[in-house]
Amino acid sequence: MKSITINGSKRESVGKRATKALRNAGEVPCVLYGGDNPVHFSAPELAFSKLVYTPNAHTVVIALEGGETVNAVLQDIQFHPVTDKILHIDFYTLFEGKEIAMDIPVLLHGIPKGVLNGGVLRRNRRKLRVKALPKNLPDFIEAKINKMKIGDKLYISDLLNDDYNFIDGENTVVCQVKTARAAIVELVLEDDELEEGAEGVEGVEGAEGVEGAAPAEGGAPAEGGAPAEGGAAPKPAEGGQE
Repeated sequence: MKSITINGSKRESVGKRATKALRNAGEVPCVLYGGDNPVHFSAPELAFSKLVYTPNAHTVVIALEGGETVNAVLQDIQFHPVTDKILHIDFYTLFEGKEIAMDIPVLLHGIPKGVLNGGVLRRNRRKLRVKALPKNLPDFIEAKINKMKIGDKLYISDLLNDDYNFIDGENTVVCQVKTARAAIVELVLEDDELEEGAEGVEGVEGAEGVEGAAPAEGGAPAEGGAPAEGGAAPKPAEGGQE
């Protein structure tokens, strides 16, 4: 993993008044943990720009006065609630034979087949927390997603590696290809149109059945038809034989 060097100066005073004076001078108060005793130091705020304002993960080399250097990782950071200026940073010392937990960004390669077919890629986790020895910490967790179809999901179980362990469970979803909302609306509209068409066909069939129906019992026969059972015979025409 790439490292960023921070040049700092040890702090002798750690009270509120001294800390406020440091911030007014453009310095950020910091504390380094993990050793025998916490080390209080400060560094210019601009020195942290490449460490804080980036999606990438880095380790830190803290260079203090007198040539002392310490390998560390950023553990916690506090920002001003209004100005977003850095108020305080905590670091943790790295040891070669001791595992450390760190958030690592996920780097996806390729365009999923499902996206080419109208789906949408949803990224559930942009970073994953891993635990590993400092020498095995990766810069990125890489995954190929070009074969993913609509409905497919990428799990942590698909990203397992011998050099580091994931803190989250193997069934955690990293990303997935979902059906686009517009496509769902279009399918619903098509279903509604099909239902309306089916209802129209049923209405036409019902009307045809009524038109060809037989007359009701005791009703008048159709023209030229036999009289209904029990009905009077038709009278002969005038002047005709009985």
